[in-house]
Amino acid sequence: MATDGLAAAGNNSTFNARPSRIFCVAPKTAIAHTDREFFQWVAGAAFANPFSEQRYELDRKITGTKFKDEEERARFLQRSVSERVHRLESQGKAELRLYSAEDRELMRTVFLFEAYHQFYERLDQLIDEQMGLGDQPARVPVAAAALALLARRGFPATEAVRFFGIFFQLRRAFYFILHGLIGESDSMKALRRHLWTNVFTHDVRCYDRYLWNRLEDFSTLLLGETGTGKGTAAAAIGRSGFIPFDERKGCFAESFTRSFIALNLSQHPETLIESELFGHRKGAFTGAVEAHEGVFARCSPHGAIFLDEIGDVPTPIQIKLLQVLQERTFSPVGSHEKLRFRGRVIAATNQPLDTLREKQLFRDDFFYRLCSDVLTVPPLRQRLQECPVELSELVQHLVARTAGEGARELVTLVNEVLDASISPHYAWPGNVRELEQAVRRILLTRRYEGDVRGRAQDLRGELLTGLDNGALDADALLSGYCTLLHQRHRTIEEVARRTNLDRRTVKRYLAQHAPQTVG
Repeated sequence: MATDGLAAAGNNSTFNARPSRIFCVAPKTAIAHTDREFFQWVAGAAFANPFSEQRYELDRKITGTKFKDEEERARFLQRSVSERVHRLESQGKAELRLYSAEDRELMRTVFLFEAYHQFYERLDQLIDEQMGLGDQPARVPVAAAALALLARRGFPATEAVRFFGIFFQLRRAFYFILHGLIGESDSMKALRRHLWTNVFTHDVRCYDRYLWNRLEDFSTLLLGETGTGKGTAAAAIGRSGFIPFDERKGCFAESFTRSFIALNLSQHPETLIESELFGHRKGAFTGAVEAHEGVFARCSPHGAIFLDEIGDVPTPIQIKLLQVLQERTFSPVGSHEKLRFRGRVIAATNQPLDTLREKQLFRDDFFYRLCSDVLTVPPLRQRLQECPVELSELVQHLVARTAGEGARELVTLVNEVLDASISPHYAWPGNVRELEQAVRRILLTRRYEGDVRGRAQDLRGELLTGLDNGALDADALLSGYCTLLHQRHRTIEEVARRTNLDRRTVKRYLAQHAPQTVG
């Protein structure tokens, strides 16, 4: 880094008692007034959550235009910022050491923003390539150009390598959050913002200075009904940890595909959960004919473990998990050896956590070790109440995942069947998982009637809406109520008993409402 020049002056007639030094202060480059506001917008965007309205507004200021999608947004940003920096480069001013301390910090952020956006497309290609290769780290030919650009901008070599690792981390987080958790409802927008904060904290500057390699102590608890997408949210977090770049090998230290390990705890009997978590030594128990490595041993220092259905874990296992979270060590079953766990823990449950804690089925001390951050994944019915068109967006996404991006006629088919057979009030009790199977059933059979439980909630929603609007007559109210009772108790006699109506009247009301409840 350039420092103030230092020159020694020889003795002269005036200062002959001692040698003297003259400090020659090299002039610093000033940021032009026309550039300063622009670069402040860029710096603000660099630190803003990319899924926030604040970031969208800053991006519009930087580009001077609106954009129709994320691809156009990134392209416009890259072009706008590169043009300004290239102008500085043509004037010999695109180098950190030329600026005073305050301006140097601003330009440092600008140059990082420029470099990140110059290579984002190739980093996206690297994500796709790495997913294809699996656990073998992919070669990263773009690294040489990125590191050379950062060096040209005045970044020390070690710092440039670290920032290149953060570039890839930023891109992975954006990629998996954007493509894995789609939807424009308010609740989904909030979830994407929260997931980004979970990975990079509320302040990226704080993350950069202190926490980029220290997040293993920050556990996460995901709440939400079954089928809402908690596993997708967990994967977005688990695949977005910092992984250092190995300049000598020309690849990252490991593949992000092996940095996320998921374990559904409800799938294993209580006697085997401990072995699945911590592993066991050969002969540790009857049937242990060979050693087994548990998920805590398989998790890399840059990775995360996802413990799904944590609400089903018995108390003895909760105590052992609590010890791992507290001490960061564990022992395989049948061994006294202490092994170190260096990854993050992400847990999820679809059960009401307050109820579990009240019944002492979920220990308070265990909860307080898991709750560094708590996120709730919204149910599909809430998302559709907030944004009805989200159903079509999800259908398009699910059809593309099943049949490819070009299957537009299949998207039309699915939407037409759903419009004809499913009420706008349908509750989707199985959430996105149910919708995924509905799409497949329609592609197979061209029909979907919904789930009985969902239809009951659907009808309940229609009745409540009619009551609120004052739009129900006596026949509509009684037929709807009789139908709900029949769906719950399954016999006409029980409905007649509860409504104090005769059996023939109940049958008439059920027949009156039947066309609305078949789908």
